[in-house]
Amino acid sequence: MDAMKIITEGMIKENKPQFNVGDTVRVSVRIKEGERERIQAFEGTVIAKKHGGIQETFTVRRTSYGVGVERVFPVNSPFVEKVEVVRKGKVRRAKLFYLRERTGKAAKVKELL
Repeated sequence: MDAMKIITEGMIKENKPQFNVGDTVRVSVRIKEGERERIQAFEGTVIAKKHGGIQETFTVRRTSYGVGVERVFPVNSPFVEKVEVVRKGKVRRAKLFYLRERTGKAAKVKELL
């Protein structure tokens, strides 16, 4: 058990981003293209958070040119540079998969004031 604790100690991020399901976030992701590296922003609504500990992930959904795009990001990944909360959402569910069937204004989440 101690060996597992030592392995995971350096992999878990110290300053984890604080956000919840329903929040609109901007995730800065480091992308490698051959020799070069760049940072790309992906902005959308957090529709799910899964697991916990070292394998914790969150799913971000946005609509791009009329097509729904979802990306799953590991919280502790070194490729996830930072996660900024653009706006807080007011939701009553842990998973917002019902947003997949909705389009336009119906797919919006109310803002928490």
